[in-house]
Amino acid sequence: MVCLARRKEWGAVSCGPWGIFWAAILSSVASVFASPARAQTSWIGYTEGRNDFEEGQYANWVTQRAWRVQADGSQRQEVAAGLVVEKDQWTQFAGWSPDGAKAIVGLHRESRENARWEREHRTFRMTEGWQSDAYLVSLADGELFCPTSVDRVSACNTGLFYLPKDRGFGFTPLIDGISKPFVMDLDGRNKRDLSGASNAFSYGYSISPDGQCISYHADYQVYIADAQGEHRIRISDQFPFQFAPRWSPDGQWLLFVAGEHYDCHPHVVRRDGTGLRKVADRGGYRGVVEVLKHPDFHSESSDLPVWGVDSKTIFFTAQIEGRIELMRADLEGNVQRLTFSSPGVRHYHPAASPDGKAILFGSDRTGQMQLYVRHLEEQQDRPITEAKPGFAAMHGHWQPQSPSPPPVLGRSP
Repeated sequence: MVCLARRKEWGAVSCGPWGIFWAAILSSVASVFASPARAQTSWIGYTEGRNDFEEGQYANWVTQRAWRVQADGSQRQEVAAGLVVEKDQWTQFAGWSPDGAKAIVGLHRESRENARWEREHRTFRMTEGWQSDAYLVSLADGELFCPTSVDRVSACNTGLFYLPKDRGFGFTPLIDGISKPFVMDLDGRNKRDLSGASNAFSYGYSISPDGQCISYHADYQVYIADAQGEHRIRISDQFPFQFAPRWSPDGQWLLFVAGEHYDCHPHVVRRDGTGLRKVADRGGYRGVVEVLKHPDFHSESSDLPVWGVDSKTIFFTAQIEGRIELMRADLEGNVQRLTFSSPGVRHYHPAASPDGKAILFGSDRTGQMQLYVRHLEEQQDRPITEAKPGFAAMHGHWQPQSPSPPPVLGRSP
């Protein structure tokens, strides 16, 4: 079953209107501490860019680049540096292939004229001056392939993910101003719309690990359907705001936030739509982290709960006495606080390693938005990025296991 999501405004997204799609792909995909050899060949992909320019979101967006860093922080390289050839383009790291051999990188462009219009009107206008595509970047040789550009159905294509069993890709194109769930073959052809006759704005589109169900939210309501987008069921009508469903690793549960807009909390439901329950409370946290030092319209990034590899625990962030702390909870509602920070510190964007031994997250504890890795048994945090003053590191993605150490991709700083 699948869950399609609609959203009327492009708010609460990460460093731009496409952030939530990548946030939905942020599920844990790699073990990093299994062995010393494993640690040397594991990478974390992420996005880094300026966050201190006063001229608005666009001025900061165009500085963003996709990077990868070894999980111990020992080496860092830009991914697909050659993709950016114009001043109004930028890249964002969006995920990995299941075998970890390829990175998924979003290439985005917005015209400066449209950026000025958007800032003046304080809203996104995705039908003018935008182009977004997803590229597959081979770590072995740097070869690029852009499946969203084959038999193109839209100028704006985001949220690319691999379908189970090498059956192709899912992605989310914007067609006539409406975001829709699509699938396509591995060669980029045979693109199909799964929305049927619906004109709902689909958001947070993903597929269950067994490939049998999809999920999304539409008009802030969570839905599950089969892999063809049919036999759709609505999870619940008791919450006006439901957002960003994510499948558990075993495919038996969906995790999403529900409640009021900016006052919503982690909930889970079984894949058949039963067993809805609230797992934890975020303590008044709005569920978004402000990225820019000079906030613009909708410049906050959605900060969403994620699954642990055991499908029995979740990681999330919550507000405690003016701090945004990293938390862990089981499905019975037992909550554990993982960080104890100074006043004003924010943690954000957790992502669990698939062996369950480590957690990746962002924090501004030093004044800079950096990424950290914690080995949960040791409870020690290791910074893995070195964002300079005026820059922010966001949205880390664990690499699935790679058979051999990949060569350098792009350039080193």
